[in-house]
Amino acid sequence: MKRRSLIAAANIGFMFVFVMSLAAQAAELKVLSAIGMRLVMEELGPKFEQATEHKLAISFGAGGVVVERVQSGETADVVLLPRPALERLTKDGRLVADSETLLARSGIGVAVRKGAPKPDMSSPEALKRTLLAAKSVTYSNPVLGGASGTHFAKVLDRLGIASEMKAKTVFSKVPGEVGQLVANGEAEIAVHQIQELISVPGIEIVGPLPGDLQSTIVFSGAIMAGTKEAEIGKALINFLRTPDAVAAIKAKGMEPGTP
Repeated sequence: MKRRSLIAAANIGFMFVFVMSLAAQAAELKVLSAIGMRLVMEELGPKFEQATEHKLAISFGAGGVVVERVQSGETADVVLLPRPALERLTKDGRLVADSETLLARSGIGVAVRKGAPKPDMSSPEALKRTLLAAKSVTYSNPVLGGASGTHFAKVLDRLGIASEMKAKTVFSKVPGEVGQLVANGEAEIAVHQIQELISVPGIEIVGPLPGDLQSTIVFSGAIMAGTKEAEIGKALINFLRTPDAVAAIKAKGMEPGTP
């Protein structure tokens, strides 16, 4: 028992020294993040700042927009994006090779206004009938390169109804506010990342996309090439894999990247 107490005390002491050493070199860390990680970072970002005294300057955007910003020369310290986007930036030399760390996974779901009848989407064919019968549908504009919108555009093509859905599709003027259009009555059905829908009051999630129409979006973090704050960036990414972070990720409707 005494040995365990000594080990526990040593671990606590190590963490204290680690945190204090980071705080002694407090800096501002610039983070570029996909909107899909916004809810997680809005909760965990302040906790990281409190633990280390570093400040986070986080900018959120659709995945494709973030990629374009980086490819156009915008700099940052840490980038949080779906894996395919990170792989593109790594291939272009924008990110530190082998710095990618898996953080969270997200599925794509369907939602309607609270109290509205829940449509049948038990199979791909049922979803097709539901979409054709709907007066209006909203999802992330694929032009902006968001992972869920890009995937759902392919789903519509696969179902053979892409042309029919164009006239009844409503895109949000603000990226990430797909569920809000349904809550406001501007659209009947929303298709978006589940964690983004869960947080919207006034709507109900019907369920995930059925069968093999589903897509798992994998979010990872990576260090940007040329940053002077690589070590602090690594500390942030590691922080997003701690038990407290895993609990927060689950509470937001996502699956953590760690076992």
